[in-house]
Amino acid sequence: MGKIAFVFSGQGAQRSGMGKSFYDNSPAAKALYDAAEQYRGGTIKQSFEGSDEELRDTKNTQPCLYLADLAAAKVLNEHGIYADGVAGFSLGEIPALAYAGAYSDSDGFMIASKRGICMAEAASVAETAMCAVLKLDASVVEAAAAEFEGLYAVNYNAPGQTAVSGLKSSMGDFEKKVAELGGRCVPLAVSAAFHSPFMEEASKKFGKELRDFEFSAPKIPVYSNQTAQPYDDKIAERLETQMKNPVLWRDTIENMIADGYTDFIEVGIGKTLCGLIKKTSKEVGIYSAEDYDTLLKTVKEIDENA
Repeated sequence: MGKIAFVFSGQGAQRSGMGKSFYDNSPAAKALYDAAEQYRGGTIKQSFEGSDEELRDTKNTQPCLYLADLAAAKVLNEHGIYADGVAGFSLGEIPALAYAGAYSDSDGFMIASKRGICMAEAASVAETAMCAVLKLDASVVEAAAAEFEGLYAVNYNAPGQTAVSGLKSSMGDFEKKVAELGGRCVPLAVSAAFHSPFMEEASKKFGKELRDFEFSAPKIPVYSNQTAQPYDDKIAERLETQMKNPVLWRDTIENMIADGYTDFIEVGIGKTLCGLIKKTSKEVGIYSAEDYDTLLKTVKEIDENA
């Protein structure tokens, strides 16, 4: 076995009850949640009992998902599994940086909370949406999106999968165009056009919020969504502009594999990133840790393959 990477789930994977099994079974996870509750009261109940509608609201999604992602990583550490490097999809980059020591767990939670508020405010400015386009090359999706008002190809997830953000009023005709080209659109469970120019004002507001925090050089490599390379010392700048720029996920995974990462564990909710990595490479080990049971299964498999 080569190097192990933790990849942190992004927005859209959220669901009621996320993180509860970690909270119930891990001292480290419980401490993480209890500390967050002191800053943002009601987060535990929201995470464990919130409705789909409540958890889809960006200002709620991001702090709740941050905790579930980071809790999974901490529980893996409790079981002797550590990451040599990390990456996170969109919001997942916030817990990835916390795990790598760029800031404290509590600061990371506050950053995720403020990011969610800024992005939620941007969502109220225009009626927007996102979808994943399947079965088409990224260049085809880019050209198709450019034909419609306010649509942008934004997240380059895997071969044959690219996300598009933009005006909801343009999505219907865009979906018809995609079908004509032989592709398919899948709506994403998010509340705004993330990683597009619609996040310009949110990015500026978030940048001002980030001035209140201190940042340190990550102790392990953290691969940036924007560059698909490890973070440099411009952590605040990267975090500020990340939300209005595309996520280069396919390039990130390919670069990590080239850098010697052979096993990827999705930490957090769902198995979306597992699926994207599987589409990108058939040569790496892929595992999930979306709850305590799947985490224990992953620990056992990693130990057997060590």
